[in-house]
Amino acid sequence: MAGRLTLRRRIALAYSALGFVLSLLFALASFYLTEDYEKIVVTEILLGQAQDTAERLREQPDFMLPHTPRLSGYLRRHDGSGFVPPDVADLPPGIHDVADAGDTGKHAGVFDIDAGRLTFVVSLGSIESLERYLLWFMLAVVVFGTAAGGWVGWLFAGRTIRPVRRLAAAVDALPSRPQATQLAQLVGDDELGRVATAIDAYQSRLVDADAAERAFFADASHELRTPIAVVQGAAEVLLDEAGVHPAQRRRLARLERGMHELTDLINVLLGLARRSAYFPDSVDARTLLEESVASLASALEPGLLRVDIEATGSLCVPRMEAVLALRGILRRLLPPGAGGAVRLRAHGERIELSYRAPATARGLDATRSDRHLGLTLMGRFAQHLGWRLDEESAGIDERRIVVSLPAAQTAATRS
Repeated sequence: MAGRLTLRRRIALAYSALGFVLSLLFALASFYLTEDYEKIVVTEILLGQAQDTAERLREQPDFMLPHTPRLSGYLRRHDGSGFVPPDVADLPPGIHDVADAGDTGKHAGVFDIDAGRLTFVVSLGSIESLERYLLWFMLAVVVFGTAAGGWVGWLFAGRTIRPVRRLAAAVDALPSRPQATQLAQLVGDDELGRVATAIDAYQSRLVDADAAERAFFADASHELRTPIAVVQGAAEVLLDEAGVHPAQRRRLARLERGMHELTDLINVLLGLARRSAYFPDSVDARTLLEESVASLASALEPGLLRVDIEATGSLCVPRMEAVLALRGILRRLLPPGAGGAVRLRAHGERIELSYRAPATARGLDATRSDRHLGLTLMGRFAQHLGWRLDEESAGIDERRIVVSLPAAQTAATRS
């Protein structure tokens, strides 16, 4: 699916989530420790101040309690005398947080001593400001920790999946033809190595199966060609006899053409089935076209088919296979047994094959039903050679097939 995240992004997101959780836990722990530390500090300050004041009051009953912007002491004696602010006057003994809109860090300590009830009020507004600063700092730590976790995860994921990408590239580069591989050497001895070993074993089985298939097709090729050669030889012997009736001779010639075509089809079929690799060579263009059309012209009565060849230079093609493919294309271009004009042109990496029906047959659709070469064995064989076949419009009574050859440096057909 297009919206699915890649493996590297999923790992980076997992690291980001881990960084967020760890940073959040650290921030919560730090904030909790800060709050707890504030309580400890306030308690120690108030307890120490109360103990010191109680001792002084025992020695000096008229001792003046401290009154500073941060710490104020109040004493209500047993007879009810003494001033205590209303917001802390009713607090029981202990340490208390005092609600004050103007001072969020106000705390009070109430203690019963020999002289009466002692109350100390301490203001720690600066500490509260520090806590707010710490809160924002902890939020920044969470954001930074999440981003840092994602960044580290992205880096680690790149190194982690690098062997996976290397293995995927090696598998993607494998040819369509079975080939023994050693992909396990590209990765370590881990789970990915087991995958690579499984692929190597699978490729080895494919190689064995391909070898068995090739042996089968080799035997089938020999067994199929033997009866065809017998029938073709018998037809040639009968055609060489002088007393053969003209009608019988035409039937024998048609039989011989059919056997030639069947031989070509078997060669094409076996070549496709075995996925044979063909290597190009420099071939004279005119010679190649003459060999391709020679058997077709010889099978017709003299003068029935006019052949026009225009070619210069050479072509980089496998000679025997190119003749076989061009001959098959011409057979489907020409109506069976019909005459007319065939023009063959070769220039550069382009071969044009065109057929024009004779004047007596113009306007009649005498073409074969399997004219769409891409769906025939010959069309597939031409594609196997790396050729591209295109049928161009050349008029009502003319058909033209254009063969585009691959570039010379890539003309070899790889299986």
